[in-house]
Amino acid sequence: MSTVTSSLNEWQRKKLCSLFNHANLSLLFKASVHGYNATTFHQKCNMQGPTVIVAYNKSGYVFGAFASKDFRQTNQNIVDDKAFLFSFNDKEIKEDPLRVVSGNPQYAFTDSGPNFASLVFLHNNTVTVYSNPGTYQFDPQKMHGNDVQLTECEVYRVEDCGGLMEKPWRNVQWNSEKRKVLLSTISGWKPSVSSVKQARILLVGSVGAGKSSFFNSINSVFKGYVSSQANTGTAGTSLTTQFRTYYIKPGSGVSHVPFSLCDSMGLEEGVNTGLDIDDFASILKGHIQDRYQFNPSMAIQPDSPHFNKSPGLKDRIHCVVYVIDTCKVKLLSDKMINKFAVFRRKTNQLGIPQLVLLTKVDEACPLVAEDLKNVYQSHYINKMMQEVSAQLGVSLSAVVPVKNYCQELEIDSQTDILLLNAVVQMLRTAEGFFDDLYNAEE
Repeated sequence: MSTVTSSLNEWQRKKLCSLFNHANLSLLFKASVHGYNATTFHQKCNMQGPTVIVAYNKSGYVFGAFASKDFRQTNQNIVDDKAFLFSFNDKEIKEDPLRVVSGNPQYAFTDSGPNFASLVFLHNNTVTVYSNPGTYQFDPQKMHGNDVQLTECEVYRVEDCGGLMEKPWRNVQWNSEKRKVLLSTISGWKPSVSSVKQARILLVGSVGAGKSSFFNSINSVFKGYVSSQANTGTAGTSLTTQFRTYYIKPGSGVSHVPFSLCDSMGLEEGVNTGLDIDDFASILKGHIQDRYQFNPSMAIQPDSPHFNKSPGLKDRIHCVVYVIDTCKVKLLSDKMINKFAVFRRKTNQLGIPQLVLLTKVDEACPLVAEDLKNVYQSHYINKMMQEVSAQLGVSLSAVVPVKNYCQELEIDSQTDILLLNAVVQMLRTAEGFFDDLYNAEE
């Protein structure tokens, strides 16, 4: 399965969102991945409610069209008095976007591909836009710089992010004192079983969800600056091809880090792709050693030099964390949800407690992007957390939102607090694993 990621950079996303009064954008279609093809466009974008088409060209223009009505592939003219064309470019970053409404809303768009009469995207299933001002009156120079060859074409579902609740539904203190308290709590934690010095936490998730970025972010908190040890990116298939155990060096006034983070291949929809359920079970039981190279078509064999034949309690996984991109919650396929269910069942069979980490909350909700402290007041983030809770069959208390460090050069206190809160929840979850052992011994 290809990872489909937005081509919008931060200022472009803000500029686009300014047209919709703090809407949330969910990527449905990306021509470079799905093809410059009207049939595929309809497969991905029909019956999705309000959508915006976003086209890019080499001249630095980002332009497109908004439709408030569904695409249905009826080949008919659609009445839509809220439809409009838009444009902005990298030479006029401070200017408001160009916005052009239809001269006749009875003919806002034709439901045969993304066809807005004056601008027809995916024209003849090619990488070009047909441009002919008429129903929508505009200057082609201002709309697309007279450059109708595209470098990319995307379609987003436009969702109202629902604004902010009156007060946060989870209480978080956001001051620097709280950051110190969280670091102290983590440093002072230790497993209730003396033979184990560190909780081993396994990160599991689909390609591009942010597993490796989460480790890098936690590592950055302890280092005091943004660092990048684990490979991250947006490749179509998993960047993590080895099983890795990452140990975090004490720092930021912390003398002891009582956990390690284990990273595995990403989950993928296809057969013989991504992390295999048998390899997953071997990881949980402590059989797979650091730097084992995964083979998606065959699980690890007992004669492998990376197979630990007699793992101790310290080698096992004590907490499994499912990492999910908040922007992709509504786009999780049935196949992927079923895959999560299979992995959850295996984890339950082995008595290992589980947690869900929702990443990229700032990309999912513009109100959170403006101020991270809004994360527990955002109606949209709350809704996504409840959806994940229902889809994966975990309690809402086991769903934790975070923002990873991705493009920042320096750490900041609010991001640290959200990340450290997540670690505290992981350690508390891992404690359940050791409590069960204690009860068994009793």
